[in-house]
Amino acid sequence: MKTEKELNSDILEITMKIKGQFPELSKYILEMPVTIPNTDNPEINRKALRDYYDSLDVLLKDYIENHNTKSK
Repeated sequence: MKTEKELNSDILEITMKIKGQFPELSKYILEMPVTIPNTDNPEINRKALRDYYDSLDVLLKDYIENHNTKSK
């Protein structure tokens, strides 16, 4: 299992990829439920970071898949 530092690095990397190559997706990052905790002091742990990374990954992969399908 990855450390929090590794997960943060992965999140930064995929976020930079989205902002650099697919800036039209940036608005969706802010709207993701994972980024809006429903508690006053949310606990940031490996599971929360992994869930956030996975949601970014799905967003990006779905966009690429659908974008390529539409352009054919």
